[in-house]
Amino acid sequence: MPQYAVVAYDYTDVEALDRRLANRDAHLNGVRQLAREGCFLSGGAILDDNGKMMGSSVHFQFADRQALEAWLETEPYMTGRVWERVDIREVKLFDPSA
Repeated sequence: MPQYAVVAYDYTDVEALDRRLANRDAHLNGVRQLAREGCFLSGGAILDDNGKMMGSSVHFQFADRQALEAWLETEPYMTGRVWERVDIREVKLFDPSA
């Protein structure tokens, strides 16, 4: 199954952090569901120099790029205008058990 690195940067307007926090529970619940399905591999928030959340860096595996993009269309950080810019790259993660 293809693996993807997703780096998403938040909007920078004054309400951006409030939108992130308002959508955070729904976002994390969705990530937990993806983990149960085997799609979420690793990830977390990107922090600025002051420790404030300003984006996300995540590794996923989906059947294909279209499945990843379909998920993004429903992701609360996308629908809630948290992520402004999203960069997606196919990757091959190192498996230390191999």
